[in-house]
Amino acid sequence: MKSSETASPHERPKTGAVDYDSELQLHDKAFRRACGVHARERVLDIGCGSGQTTRDAARAASAGSAVGIDISAPAIARARELAAAQDVRNVRFEQGDAQAHPLPRQGFDVAISRFGTMFFADLLAAFRNIRGALADNGRLVMMVWQAREANEWSTAIHGHCAQSSAAFSLADPSTVERILDAAGFADATFQDVREPVYYGDSVEAALDWIGQFQATREALRSLDAASAERERARIREIVERHRRDGGVWFDSRAWIVRAHCRRTP
Repeated sequence: MKSSETASPHERPKTGAVDYDSELQLHDKAFRRACGVHARERVLDIGCGSGQTTRDAARAASAGSAVGIDISAPAIARARELAAAQDVRNVRFEQGDAQAHPLPRQGFDVAISRFGTMFFADLLAAFRNIRGALADNGRLVMMVWQAREANEWSTAIHGHCAQSSAAFSLADPSTVERILDAAGFADATFQDVREPVYYGDSVEAALDWIGQFQATREALRSLDAASAERERARIREIVERHRRDGGVWFDSRAWIVRAHCRRTP
C-alpha cells in the first residue's frame, strides 16, 4: 500500500471508503523507519494484506526484493494488482499461513510485519518458521498492539462485548521476549508508538468501517432486534464524539518490536 506521510490527525487524510491501510496511515512512517530496509536486502513481509508494506519494502530494497505472504486469497490478489499498477517489479506475493508455509531456508535478510503476527494458532511454531527463513545475521521488525485497555478503538467501540484476545496476544513484552528467545531470536527491544487510528472522514464512513469488523458483526448477531438497535445507537454516539477536524480518530498504543537472529550452531 502507498504509505501516507501524514504527521498529524488534523491534516486531511485521503477521502473515500476506509480500508486497513488508511486506518493505519499514522503508524506507517514510524514502521518504515524502524524497518530500515537496505537497498540489497531480501525482505519477507508477514501478514501483508493488500501489500502496502511489501511495496514500500520493495522500493527501499531497490537492488533486492520483497515477498509478501498472507492467508487471505482476496488480499493477495489485490496486492498483485496494486504492485502491477504501480510498476513495482521486485516484489511478489504468496498466499499462505507463515506458521507452516514452506519458506526458503535462510532466504531472507529481514522479516517485517505490521500487525500480522498476532493471530497465529501456534506463535512459537510460527516464529520458528520465520527464523528458519532468515539468514544468520537476519533481523525481525514487527508492529503489534499493546494491551486492550491501552487501545481506545477496542474499548470504546466494543465496550464490554467479548473481543478476541488474539489481537493482543503479543502485547506483553515479557511474553514476546520468551517466545522470540525460544524461536531463535535475541536482543528484543520495544518501541512505544502512540498514534490514533483513522476511521473515516465522516460519521457515516466510520460506522460503515466499524460495521465490517468481525467483533461488531458477532456482537450484533448475538442481540435481539431492540438490543441491537440500542447498540448501534451507542456506537454512533461514540463515533460522533470522536469526530474532529480531519476525520474520526481513536487513540491506540502499539509496540514496534525489533530482534536479531541468534546464530545457529
